[in-house]
Amino acid sequence: MKLTTKGRYAVTAMLDLALHAKTGPVSLADISERQGISISYLEQLFAKLRKNDLVSSVRGPGGGYRLSREGAQIYVAQIIDAVDEKVDVTRCSGNGDCQDGETCLTHDLWQDLSKQLHDFLSSISLQNLVDRQHVREVAERQDKYQQERASNSGRVPLSEIN
Repeated sequence: MKLTTKGRYAVTAMLDLALHAKTGPVSLADISERQGISISYLEQLFAKLRKNDLVSSVRGPGGGYRLSREGAQIYVAQIIDAVDEKVDVTRCSGNGDCQDGETCLTHDLWQDLSKQLHDFLSSISLQNLVDRQHVREVAERQDKYQQERASNSGRVPLSEIN
């Protein structure tokens, strides 16, 4: 299975948002800094996530993004689907034209695997990921690094303004 950068980044950004939701709206600049994803790319992803009602935006000073519902109600497959990503392991993108315009011998096997993968990702919520100890440890390390960079540059992270 090949999940493109778009799907991986969308899930990463949404998990970052879920991890920092308790502090209020999260700016794309903070997500960008912590996760190493360009702001312009995040803007494109969040436009799709907002259109699919997974996030809502808050305007003004201290604004940013929030999850549109509890993390326990947002599943990884929904995020991937929202950014037009496909969970597909067939060579033909599920079209059935894998061998000279016809279905190949193993098409149904790969089609079934694609469905199993999507079902698996549909069973994992953002809250499931937030609850993982390792995920929280990584987030703490990223937050610490972001704070150190901010103090070395003399600026205050947007997440600390309020």
